[in-house]
Amino acid sequence: MPKQHSNFSVNPKVDPNFRSGFIAVIGRPNAGKSTLLNALLGQKILIMSEKPQTTRNTIRCIVTEPGGQAVFLDTPGIHKPKDHLGAYMLTSALRAIEAVDVVLWVTDITSPWGPGDAYIAEALGSSSLPSLLALNKVDLLDKEETLVSHIETWSRRFPFKEIVPVSALQVKNTRSLMDALWKYLSPGPMYYPADDVTDQPERFIAAEIVREKLFALTREEIPYSVGVVVERMEEKVSLIKIEASIFVERPSQKGIVIGKEGALLKEVGQQARLELEGVLGSKVLLKLWVKVRKDWRNRLDMLRELGYDG
Repeated sequence: MPKQHSNFSVNPKVDPNFRSGFIAVIGRPNAGKSTLLNALLGQKILIMSEKPQTTRNTIRCIVTEPGGQAVFLDTPGIHKPKDHLGAYMLTSALRAIEAVDVVLWVTDITSPWGPGDAYIAEALGSSSLPSLLALNKVDLLDKEETLVSHIETWSRRFPFKEIVPVSALQVKNTRSLMDALWKYLSPGPMYYPADDVTDQPERFIAAEIVREKLFALTREEIPYSVGVVVERMEEKVSLIKIEASIFVERPSQKGIVIGKEGALLKEVGQQARLELEGVLGSKVLLKLWVKVRKDWRNRLDMLRELGYDG
């Protein structure tokens, strides 16, 4: 039977033909976890970027099908922390493993085995949870023989229940992965309404979309110094007003984010607004401010304000 999870109110009568449970999605930074989950969900819920360490929180994503409900926990990429924010991200990822029924390890098939992989294997080593491996980015391989060799190599590294090659970006073989995961979930209740795809509030989603656009439009060093918090969100009859603050660590970074004559910040706002209108199904008025908070990634008060437990 599935583990009992807190903060849920479920019907104790369980349909023996309905499977449900919680799946932790783990892996090194930039393995494509969020892209894969968006593919499984059939829509974009999680922000994506080619830059590593995009995901900072553990986010629940919900896939409901006629025969079951799978609640995925998208976790931050496992990496050696360099500040309080990094330590929070690592703790968040490791805690997710303790509260699930299945582990889905996602790896970039083109990346060599490294210390991060060894750390994940060690963390899972003492667990009795069934673990599956998604070998992601197979579209980047040239030959089928290479894929077979990768599967054989990974099967020797860890006792996975199954190894499924996928391309999250091209939505290739994701159905096979979902079918494999269902086999390791037990009969259980429906934890969320059937039309829910995430448990995150709209404020969180709005802040993440703004942060994604900043990742895409700013220089290499800027994204990791940026935090976004929605200060106000007001829904009118046909308009949603959103006011958000963008935090950086140095005045020079503030200038970069704003851009010449405000051009970059304006572009961030335009791109975020268009995506938010699609997500929220309403016209959006988005106002952004850029504020300097020195060394915010090492300040516990700032981490809490931005939604990180610190």
